[in-house]
Amino acid sequence: MEARPLNFWAQSAEYVPVTTADDLVQLELMLGRFNRLMGELARGVIARNNFAPWEVEILLDMQTCSLEPRRRSEILRQYQRAVERQMGTGPGPPMKLSEFLAIRAKQAQTH
Repeated sequence: MEARPLNFWAQSAEYVPVTTADDLVQLELMLGRFNRLMGELARGVIARNNFAPWEVEILLDMQTCSLEPRRRSEILRQYQRAVERQMGTGPGPPMKLSEFLAIRAKQAQTH
């Protein structure tokens, strides 16, 4: 699946995305795997050796992002919440950390 940038726009209260039951199950499974990955990273221990392709992409992307050590855990929590919002409103896979940081920087420039 191709990664798409996260777009923010005002939606009507009547907007209801059309998804099948299978899509919802896949989104829940993907979000569960993402949250597990984030928990393992927070603890500093990866307790498995099987990864979905999008998880490998996220891990490789995280290696390229330089985070200030004292703010790392806070930024990763913000990233996790942003992915949970993304997955709650649209398709997966989860956005990469670099995409989150770019969105965050762009929002900081406009405020």
